[in-house]
Amino acid sequence: MQNTGTRTPATTPTHCPYCALQCGMNLTPVEGGTVEVSERTDFPVNRGALCGKGRTAAAVLAPGARLTSPLVRSGDGALVPAGWDEALDRIAGNLERTRARYGADALGVFGGGGLTNEKAYALGKFARVVLGTSQIDYNGRFCMSSAAAAGTRAFGLDRGLPFPLEDVPRTGCVILVGSNPAETMPPSLRYFTELRENGGTLIVVDPRRTRTAEQADLHLAPRPGTDLALALGMLHLVVAEGRVDEAYVEERTSGWEEARAAAMAHWPEYVERITGVSVPELREAVRLFCAPEAAMVLTARGPEQQAKGTDTVGAWINLCLATGRAGRPLSGYGCLTGQGNGQGGREHGQKADQLPGYRKLTDPAARRHVAEVWGVDPDALPGPGRSAYELLDALGTDVRSLLVMGSNPVVSAPRAAHVEGRLRSLDFLAVCDVVLSETAELADVVLPVTQWAEETGTTTSLEGRVLLRRRAITPPDGVRGDLEVLHGLAGRLGVEKGFPTDPEEVFEELRRASAGGPADYSGIDYRRLAEENGVFWPCPAQPAADDTHTADPGTGTDTRTRTRTGTGTGSGSGSDSDSDSGRDSGSGSGRDMSTETGTGSGMSTDTGTDSGMSTDTGSGSTDAGIGRDPRTATGTGSGMSTETGSGGSDSSDSGDSGSDSGSGSSDAGAGLRVAPHPGTPRLFLDRFATDDGRARFAPVTHRPSAEEPDDEYPVLLTTGRVVSQYQSGAQTRRVAELNAAAPGPFVELHPRLAARLGAADGDPLAVVSRRGRAVAPARITTGIRPDTVFMPFHWPGEGRANTLTNPALDPTSRMPEFKVCAVRVETVTS
Repeated sequence: MQNTGTRTPATTPTHCPYCALQCGMNLTPVEGGTVEVSERTDFPVNRGALCGKGRTAAAVLAPGARLTSPLVRSGDGALVPAGWDEALDRIAGNLERTRARYGADALGVFGGGGLTNEKAYALGKFARVVLGTSQIDYNGRFCMSSAAAAGTRAFGLDRGLPFPLEDVPRTGCVILVGSNPAETMPPSLRYFTELRENGGTLIVVDPRRTRTAEQADLHLAPRPGTDLALALGMLHLVVAEGRVDEAYVEERTSGWEEARAAAMAHWPEYVERITGVSVPELREAVRLFCAPEAAMVLTARGPEQQAKGTDTVGAWINLCLATGRAGRPLSGYGCLTGQGNGQGGREHGQKADQLPGYRKLTDPAARRHVAEVWGVDPDALPGPGRSAYELLDALGTDVRSLLVMGSNPVVSAPRAAHVEGRLRSLDFLAVCDVVLSETAELADVVLPVTQWAEETGTTTSLEGRVLLRRRAITPPDGVRGDLEVLHGLAGRLGVEKGFPTDPEEVFEELRRASAGGPADYSGIDYRRLAEENGVFWPCPAQPAADDTHTADPGTGTDTRTRTRTGTGTGSGSGSDSDSDSGRDSGSGSGRDMSTETGTGSGMSTDTGTDSGMSTDTGSGSTDAGIGRDPRTATGTGSGMSTETGSGGSDSSDSGDSGSDSGSGSSDAGAGLRVAPHPGTPRLFLDRFATDDGRARFAPVTHRPSAEEPDDEYPVLLTTGRVVSQYQSGAQTRRVAELNAAAPGPFVELHPRLAARLGAADGDPLAVVSRRGRAVAPARITTGIRPDTVFMPFHWPGEGRANTLTNPALDPTSRMPEFKVCAVRVETVTS
């Protein structure tokens, strides 16, 4: 779809800096070096609607809200302004001294899910090529790593949503598990409103009666940490009531007998005792889910941020597979990614175990391919390093110097007081950020970097749609881009080439590095992104031609006819897990003011305009099925059917895609041009991305949370977000309008628990866990379970919720257990 939004010549169409919806917006420069935000109706995801955070995003561009000069730690311990050369010299010198004394793995790098694809790619390359360290991870590990691991295990590929959001209103039933989009991504709520208007049903699973739950046809309120048992109980009933799609299970899955046996051990009465969800509610949920032809399960941080998060998500995927609701039109499992580039940020190399294109760092073919693009020896690339929390926990001991880019772990990490102590114990800490975050306040050097409106780059939304953010204004004097920072440090550390400052040049290299991988961007370029309003990956570069073979999308056997003169490589494989804050992360639920503007029909939280669902996903939005090579299946058709046709790409043809470094995505070399790959809005319609094309059941069973209540800590704590703040609050706490709506933390509790404590609304309460103590005013509501309290995690200081949270890790994804821990609640006397 062409950009057709009305705008003045000075107006720049771009995308919001906050959540993974990446809402379209227009920016117009105004006096004072900032911009005016206005609606952009041509972008199909939000169709002009913006929440309060998006509408006020320009406030952080103001000089008084952000950093405009490097800061260095002086002899008396204060952070004082400095020049860029002094700041970069100090960082490079300290990194070099640490490496010389302790080795490369004493250097750590901590990235963020808000970084553009170009920055995330360059940061991973910088860590492995310039520093030579394996110790890199990012706050995205705290977001949806469990969903990513479960999706990869089941489907062979992780993309948050395997279908566009426009499919949601057209399905028959949606189960939302641990998600509160009315507050975490308000413009998306219209999709669920339209679902119900179209006759579909909405089931919300959440221990709190959130604004989203208030709109549901059925609200299930399980005890925190028991989502796994709930999903298994529903699958038990599917089997017992004869609702299994036996033909689908036989034709398109494997591992059913083991998963079935595990589910049958979770009979309804047993599940009721574990979860608190009654047997009649369980039966009604199964009936509503199985009644229509098509249905979806969408999860967010609730079930994922648990020490058993991968298995929990796997159990919900099992429910989809057993009922034939995956890899079919208007059906499937999906994850609602939280951070602005939470999807792209986990695809291109800033994760501990990953190379660009969602390749495995342990895969020899992947190492060879990426090393060739980077011009290094594959054996010189370090192996996998520590996951995010394990990296933070190693600070000051094994890891002596740390570079942080776009994250605020002092507020967003679990067991935050301990993490703050580890940061303070470092020999050296450097932070790149747009504001002086709580983590930046601890640094030896702070570098002020550009923001979303001051730079060009790409992000990838929760749909898997790669988008182009455009520069609208010039950054203030004294501020540089993250790519400039990496270029300057690389040169000082002896690597003069390979770190360009132009984002389009970086993206061209990313295309080559991703070619042939699960997240293949090689057929995408800036021109296409601008013209088509984004492109869904996988999108391989098309060959140009004279081969006499064609490709079967199911097997990767090439059966095309073409003339080809391009060169390159296309090997690799992918897997895996991820997720946090600052330019930032995480998600959850909370209550507060919803401020959404724009144009659209929908719920009371959305006051914008809307002329109906747009089904145009851009030029050539062909649906494709994904097999062993997730780039297979292309064509020129539209609609839900799998299409194959001109210009397919496959893993057996390793010369088709790795070599196009130009700006024209339809030209994979010199020779006959062919139509560009249209991108892949819908995955798995013919086959899954596993070796045999079948989805895999996971034989999972319920187990308790890492920390259960006892006499000393008898209450459960769960955490999440409120509508007017975002992640660690590093940006939104600097916006007056948002602070007026959500001025500080609170403890949400049930009237029965409040009565036992003798607490009234607004009274200060102390919440105490085995890791620390947080104090915030009481907010009493019947919308939460009596055995549970809720705290939002956006604030530092004595109300910091993550002081309390448990860093117990999921054994597969290494996700900490943010969503459930044992606490006691006490009144605070003056």
